[in-house]
Amino acid sequence: MKSILLIGLGRFGRHIARHLNQLGHQVMAVDEAEERVEAVLPYVTNAQIGDSTNAPFLESLGIRNFDACIVTIGNDFQSSLETTSLLKELGARLVVSRAATDVQEKFLLRNGADEVVYPEKQLAKWTAIRYSAEHILDYIELDEGHAIFEIPVPKEWAGQTVGQIDIRKKYSINIMGIKKDGKLHLSISSETVLEADETMLVLGNNKDLQKCFHI
Repeated sequence: MKSILLIGLGRFGRHIARHLNQLGHQVMAVDEAEERVEAVLPYVTNAQIGDSTNAPFLESLGIRNFDACIVTIGNDFQSSLETTSLLKELGARLVVSRAATDVQEKFLLRNGADEVVYPEKQLAKWTAIRYSAEHILDYIELDEGHAIFEIPVPKEWAGQTVGQIDIRKKYSINIMGIKKDGKLHLSISSETVLEADETMLVLGNNKDLQKCFHI
């Protein structure tokens, strides 16, 4: 369980608050608007109405006590930038800030953000990959060169074992898990038999994945 300071309670911030609550973390939520703060009260440990660009207010929250500070202010970049900078000045351990453009991302990283979340850009890439190929069911980018794809077991692989297919040797791709009827199985060995009604989680270099699965 971690202690999280969440600043900015628009749609994105509220979604984060709900998920952090489901994961069992302690969340302090902050926003200038009273109605937004009230909307997240069921999902957070504590909440404050206040201006996050005000240094004394931020300092009163005990910034050093949080494992991470997440800034999700979406409609006022100046406030987001000032808040990010103040958090780092006040000794925040980890500052994660939201960006809406490439320029914002650069400014945030130069002014205190340890990490930047860029939802529109990240979701756009996922959507392009997910829906440009009929056989990709999900996609997780690990870095610029590697990813995990969820894909159906190819017809020609059905009935064969992982060892017989041997895509690790042929393509440097690892089968991380098998999903069937919505259940994920991670105990994969060379003796695991692949079935036509299953999907696979495969990990590898993007170029190798594209070559192997004709993406």
